[in-house]
Amino acid sequence: MEETKIPVTEQNQFPQTPKHIFILSGQSNMAGRGGVHHHHWDGVVPLDSQPHASIIRLSANLHWEPAREPLHHDIDVRKACGVGPGMSFANAVKDHLGGGGECLGLVPCAVGGTAIKEWERGQHLYDNMLKRSKESVEKTKGEIKALLWYQGESDTSSYHTAEAYKENMERLIHNVREDLGLPSLPIIQVAIASGDERYMEKVREAQLGIDLPNVICVDAKGLALKEDNLHLTTEAQVKLGHMLADAFLTHFNAPPSQSSPCSAPKNRVISISK
Repeated sequence: MEETKIPVTEQNQFPQTPKHIFILSGQSNMAGRGGVHHHHWDGVVPLDSQPHASIIRLSANLHWEPAREPLHHDIDVRKACGVGPGMSFANAVKDHLGGGGECLGLVPCAVGGTAIKEWERGQHLYDNMLKRSKESVEKTKGEIKALLWYQGESDTSSYHTAEAYKENMERLIHNVREDLGLPSLPIIQVAIASGDERYMEKVREAQLGIDLPNVICVDAKGLALKEDNLHLTTEAQVKLGHMLADAFLTHFNAPPSQSSPCSAPKNRVISISK
């Protein structure tokens, strides 16, 4: 992998507010642990994850700023963050939105080690995600295009949490859409590739089995894991970002004349290309 120097983007080189907004949420594999070893990030940024003048992020203090890895450095503060899927996703979709070259905003919300019950309506994580999502469109002409969700490893530790996962995830989808006033908000969830082996498949079964309109599942199974057998490698995170981008562009970026509520996609599963 090539290590690159990240150019400093000057304030007047990127739009101040985004037109296309994506929420990034879940736990550590969405926050990004690529390149993190012994609690320190190695600073290696793949070419596909480099900053671009048209990609910005909402900081922890709710200001738009140039987006760069690690995207979640001021959000998931309890652990060292590294490369996640967000930047490779953004770089892959940016030229296909609107007329191309329009400003794209990322809203990082993921926090490592969190179970889905911690994302219930009224809990701090959920309320913060909602606050940040609403702030991202306030005083802008931007539109939230999708929620990218990668979570579930923490729910593989017991039969009870794994058994309840599908119901809890479906409730989360309903609540987010209702609270944001976006009843058809696209949700692209990632089926986990790691966790406690006793109940990992049960959580995956729940994720792959959700059958709701405008919900698509990207399967991370088969992507390379770090030596901890829990977190995706930097290379795998880049690949996942591309998979998320393919899912969005295929299912949710059609011109208005080509889409309708009657043809809303339901949890089609996108797996690694063989």
